[in-house]
Amino acid sequence: MEFTTAGVVGAGVMGVGVAQNLAQTGHRVVLVDVSEEILDNARKELRQSLRAFAMFNRKAAVDPAEVFEKIEFTTDYELLAKADFVVENVTEEWAVKEKVYKELDRICRPEVVFAVNTSAISITRVGSVTSRPERVVGMHFMNPVPLKPMVEVIRGHHTTPETIDTARRFLAELGKECIVVEDVPGFVSNRVLMLTINEAVFLVQDGVAPPADVDRIFKTCFDHKMGPLETADLIGLDTILKSVEVLYESFNDSKYRPAPLLKKMVAAGLLGRKSGQGFHTYR
Repeated sequence: MEFTTAGVVGAGVMGVGVAQNLAQTGHRVVLVDVSEEILDNARKELRQSLRAFAMFNRKAAVDPAEVFEKIEFTTDYELLAKADFVVENVTEEWAVKEKVYKELDRICRPEVVFAVNTSAISITRVGSVTSRPERVVGMHFMNPVPLKPMVEVIRGHHTTPETIDTARRFLAELGKECIVVEDVPGFVSNRVLMLTINEAVFLVQDGVAPPADVDRIFKTCFDHKMGPLETADLIGLDTILKSVEVLYESFNDSKYRPAPLLKKMVAAGLLGRKSGQGFHTYR
């Protein structure tokens, strides 16, 4: 199968990043979300992302008009009938994902693979609400998507080797490699990362060190490009909280309990970069 047109469900930060990456590598994209307001915000996010990409990749000229021309922004799920591959990026809430996948299963051709871009939700569980569990695979992109060369691919219980091969070919067309892991909550990356971020929040909550110093220790002592709280701000504290809650519910292990400060900040709308304020302040 050729991946001429890709469906991208969810026009948040990750969905916009995936759509941009696809358009920049010559694919046509159907980007779907539930409201025109969200899609307008996605257009703004895409313009900002293209500027950032140009700054980091001065040798890779990107024509914003050409990228936009390849992306169809829509609230009509039925347009996904023309997709050759679908990447889903909706919120980390099972009730929402379940509804989305039942719609995708009804609309998309039987041979189309569904890639679940999730931080912690079970790929096997997603596959169980479709008629094609063997064609459902986890595809955990990292943010910012166009700048990250590696993707964590998750094999669900029913995911076939053929589907894994299809996922590899799809990612290769985006200029990415992948590492295949098994389907357990949080997989590899977020089972470690979310625990690290959550513990960093506890450090701030307990008055051990302010956010800037926590991040500085990781950057200067361990040569990390970003500290854990800067990373949390980039991902979005609401997404961090939902991911930690999934881990807590899945393992029933107190080490994954969300820090009260994290809950408080999300309730206050302090979500990180996308709100302008998280553990750090952004313009």
